This record gives sequence, structure tokens and C-alpha cells, in this order.
Amino acid sequence: MPRDTLTREQIVSAAVTLLDDEGLEGLNMRALGKRLGSAATAVYWHVGSKENLIGLAADEVWHEIGLPDPDRVGWRAAATAMAGDLYAMLLRHPWLVQAFGSYVTYGPGKARHDDHSLAIYEAAGFTGARADQALAAVFTYVLGNALGPAAAAGLARRLSRDGDTADVRAQAAEVAAQFPRLRARLGTSQTYDGEAPENSFEFGLTALLDGLTPYLPT
Repeated sequence: MPRDTLTREQIVSAAVTLLDDEGLEGLNMRALGKRLGSAATAVYWHVGSKENLIGLAADEVWHEIGLPDPDRVGWRAAATAMAGDLYAMLLRHPWLVQAFGSYVTYGPGKARHDDHSLAIYEAAGFTGARADQALAAVFTYVLGNALGPAAAAGLARRLSRDGDTADVRAQAAEVAAQFPRLRARLGTSQTYDGEAPENSFEFGLTALLDGLTPYLPT
């Protein structure tokens, strides 16, 4: 695709798909240009650099999060919905979790999320620093829950390329068997490798929001 027929929107959309498929380590302008049927130089012309492209892709996916109205559904329901949307978005795009530590990813999409989150906690009755603390507590909880799946996705890609997935899982099971509570979970639906049981995210989020309630002004 010639440079003058490409658009930044096309490039960013293709970059998100490539990042979802290959992770941060798989993103380069040559691979992206191949997907777009264009030269890498044409991609550079539109986005400037790989770092800038990752920032644009990150900002794009932040717009996937809905903005529930706390005045209509209540602050707890709105906070739960936004946290759930954020968690689902990070699971769809695990490369974003990786990017937080290496790239500047703050743009209008992230600012949109943060501003509406603050509106939710202010609607609950939090003011000033307390609203920021409530937002930070929920955000870091969601991010912490997304770290495991993001790391697992990256490891799975590497093991798939190296062809030693079964060996690694066997080694992990061998280590787990040395500890009684982990050994009891071998061969069951319960996990021994750091994965939480089903519905753990919802359980923890409910407990966290319950924990914020005593800090509301009376």
C-alpha cells in the first residue's frame, strides 16, 4: 500500500492486531508493513517511531472501556463495570501490561478512563485525595490480576516457538509436588502455578469495594 494511501488509523489498527498476536517483541515496522502491504518506510512516515506507534496503539485500546453513568446505575455498579471492562481489555491486549514499564502510553484514551473513574468515586462521596486513592486501589487491583495472564501469554509464545511447553509444565508439576498444598491440587481443577480459581477477580473486587465503603463520609 503506497504511503499516500495509508492512514494513521489503518496503521494503528494493524499494530493492535499484530501486538495481540505477537506481543511487544513481535512488533517491528517491517512486519507491520507486510501486513499492510506497504514498505516499512511508509509506516515510519505516518507514525514516526516504534515507541510512538506503541503509544498510539495503547491509547486506541483504552477507548474500548465503557463509561457507565453512576447517577443512573449507582457508584458501586459503575465502578464494578469499569473495573470489569478494564480487566477484559487487558486480557484482550496483554502487551499493554508489558508496555507500562517500558513505554509512555498516556494519552486521551487513558485520561478518559481516569477522569470518568474519578467521577464515579466522587459520585460515591469521596473527595480530594480520597477519590484518587479509591481510583488507585481499584486500578492496581485490576492491573495486578492482569499481570499473570499477560506473563503467561508471553511465556506461551516463547515456549511455542521453542517447542518445550510440555517439558516446562512437567518441571513445574515436579516442583509443586514437593509442597503438600500444591501437591493436593495436582491433577485437579485447582491450580498450583499461580493461577487463581474461577471468579476470583469478581470475589476480590467485591471485597475491595466493600473495604472502601467505611471511608465514605457519613
